[in-house]
Amino acid sequence: MSPGKKRHVVVTAGPTREPIDPVRYLSNESSGRMGFEIAAAAARHGDRVTLIAGPVHLETPPGVHRVDVETALEMLREAREAFRGADALIMCAAVSDWRPKKRHRSKWRKESEGDQTTLELVKNPDILATLGKRKGDRLVIGFALETGSGLSRARAKLERKNADFIVLNDASVLGSTRTSVRILGRDGSRWDVKNRTKRQVAETLVGLEKPSLRIP
Repeated sequence: MSPGKKRHVVVTAGPTREPIDPVRYLSNESSGRMGFEIAAAAARHGDRVTLIAGPVHLETPPGVHRVDVETALEMLREAREAFRGADALIMCAAVSDWRPKKRHRSKWRKESEGDQTTLELVKNPDILATLGKRKGDRLVIGFALETGSGLSRARAKLERKNADFIVLNDASVLGSTRTSVRILGRDGSRWDVKNRTKRQVAETLVGLEKPSLRIP
């Protein structure tokens, strides 16, 4: 995103929660910090920013329009609506892959089950792939959190989801203030950003342009 050129950038951040009953849910350890830093960096660059945030305890960055959601379905709805009029999407949220097929209306009590029970799950929609299908010439950046190297899986995700860049990281980033990432470009480019603050990584990502990888 070129400095000085104002665009509408949509950023997703944080986890999603998939309710099991009124007091329990499926979720993950995402703090949302990376996505919030990206939104803040885009705003500093003069972009109009819509931040779609899962349940996190973070202050809204200055100049950013924030939309709070809880579930993956809610995030898909809001991201789809915001992306209709946007120029770029940076999909940083850690979206739950699964949700309970049935949500109990009252607390699910152990007394109602034996020593074992089963929680039936259904797949959530793939937000990045859904929006990537219709992105046209707009910029789309996704994240891939993998264990091990994960390089081949990240490259496959880049193609499958029709993204321009995939940011590969691992579980060590969860809740941390510093991170190391590998940025993979659709044009075959690759760039390692090591042991930087999340703010520094955010500045790098906001500076990405199509079709080549350009590090500010």
